[in-house]
Amino acid sequence: MKIHEYQAKGILAQYNVPVPRGEVVFSADEAETAAKSIGGSVVVKAQIHAGGRGKGGGVKIAKTPAEAAEIARKMLGMRLVTHQTGPEGRIVQRLLVEETLPIERELYLGIVLDRAQGKPVFMASAAGGVEIEEVAAKTPELILKETINPGTGLAPYQARKLAFGMGIPAPSVNGAAAAMMSLAKAYVARDASLAEINPFILTKDGKVYALDAKINFDDSALYRHKDLLDLRDLNEEDPLEVEASRYGINYIKLDGTVGCMVNGAGLAMATMDIIKYAGGSPANFLDVGGGANAEQVKNAFRILLSDRHVKAVLINIFGGILRCDTLATGVVAAARDLNIQVPIVVRMEGTNVELGRQILRESGFNFTVADGMRDAAEKVVRLAA
Repeated sequence: MKIHEYQAKGILAQYNVPVPRGEVVFSADEAETAAKSIGGSVVVKAQIHAGGRGKGGGVKIAKTPAEAAEIARKMLGMRLVTHQTGPEGRIVQRLLVEETLPIERELYLGIVLDRAQGKPVFMASAAGGVEIEEVAAKTPELILKETINPGTGLAPYQARKLAFGMGIPAPSVNGAAAAMMSLAKAYVARDASLAEINPFILTKDGKVYALDAKINFDDSALYRHKDLLDLRDLNEEDPLEVEASRYGINYIKLDGTVGCMVNGAGLAMATMDIIKYAGGSPANFLDVGGGANAEQVKNAFRILLSDRHVKAVLINIFGGILRCDTLATGVVAAARDLNIQVPIVVRMEGTNVELGRQILRESGFNFTVADGMRDAAEKVVRLAA
């Protein structure tokens, strides 16, 4: 689950990570009031779940409260397009009005899970203010790393090592190290999958602040953090993904033309790979789950076909917990009720596979039954073209 910058900063502040003074606003009048309360010049920042906002016109500095109100008036309701939103962009519905600070240096801090080690890894770089992917590609030597022991957190010596490694002056090292340890504590305590501060700034008077913040949470751990569910902004999520989550269906929309319906995340990833190998492009990741019933299959079909870019559908099912006859019954019901017009290729193996194939053959619909994954991928790619 993703959250907004101002929400991430609110969480970091609870763990004593220094953040600028700021207020979230939803109107031009609120922006003016917030600017007056903060005093001095402020920065007005669009709040969407995407990076690159500054380049898209979503970050502006206002010298007066009246100017903050004028900026907010133009920014609210705008369609903000960045390299992360895609060409469709996102509608700006809320803003963060925040104090400006005298920046001396821009640094980078981030924590992700290293699955090879089975532990979180703390990354730090002197090259802050730009995408970390760009730094990794061009100057990987600038990214410093320390493995975090989940039981003890980021150790003080590790934090000081990173601070000195980034070239932070000695008088500011303790403050920077404290902020890094607090970030690591927040990451572990809140079951985050990503925690990033970019830029992490050093001011001219030697203080450090999280000037920007991004936190993603592990969906599987949200049951332990009921308060985080209130931070979810459905307006920032794809409508089809939101609907799928209501039915317990794992769905992620992509840009291709071949719709995929699979049971099991690993098989779903393999299905997407083999579609690419056959020269096609998957339109989605969709895992109906091992224990799906006919009604869930129907709902999955409806969500999948709501994407107007889908030109053909590949159903790839291993009948273990989800029997092949149950799948076939759901597919036929969906085809009948939803008036499906696109070609459908089915590859199934496992429990009751012959019965499942019989149900498809006798349905009256023109399903293409494939013999193996490669055959299925080649057939669906041809049909999609």
